[in-house]
Amino acid sequence: MANEDIGELILSSQQISQGVSAVAKQLNQKYLGESLVVISVVPGGMLFTADLVRQLDLDLAMDYISCPHTPGSRNNNSKIEYQQNINIDNQHVIVIDDAIESGGTMQRLIAHLSKHYAPKSLAVACLLVKPSRLTIAAEQHYAFEMDNDDLLVGYGLPWNNLYRNLPYISKLNTLDKQGLAISGDKQYGRN
Repeated sequence: MANEDIGELILSSQQISQGVSAVAKQLNQKYLGESLVVISVVPGGMLFTADLVRQLDLDLAMDYISCPHTPGSRNNNSKIEYQQNINIDNQHVIVIDDAIESGGTMQRLIAHLSKHYAPKSLAVACLLVKPSRLTIAAEQHYAFEMDNDDLLVGYGLPWNNLYRNLPYISKLNTLDKQGLAISGDKQYGRN
């Protein structure tokens, strides 16, 4: 797939696979002999969740949560959608997403689950985190800490609702001074 929006390669498919294994190892060691409920943040966390849970040697149940947002934004006030298909009270709960960029959405999700439910423990698992992320009141398991806050696409990370399906992660190539992608004479925000 060739596209002018896709820039420098940040994580190859092989590096992503190694990162998934590293996070799985952390979780397998931490929760040895325990059962878990994993809650995938959709749609961004779907790919990482699918790859990760297949490497977990633990009894687990799966659910999902959604909070539509603009990745990288610290001011996400959209409605949190969580149906609670599985009882998470008195359970070890891992919230799984592709990345923690600004941390604003994950911070809200963790606060929501803590306030409305009574999990035994609450943690976060993701492939990568960015340096200027907010503090999140949960233990974090991740494979990569990025050097900067560049906008990234691929492996769940979108731009204009595209590129989530890329098997690698790259920098977004074309940005104007306001952080908006430029295509011809149009500007687009991240979805």
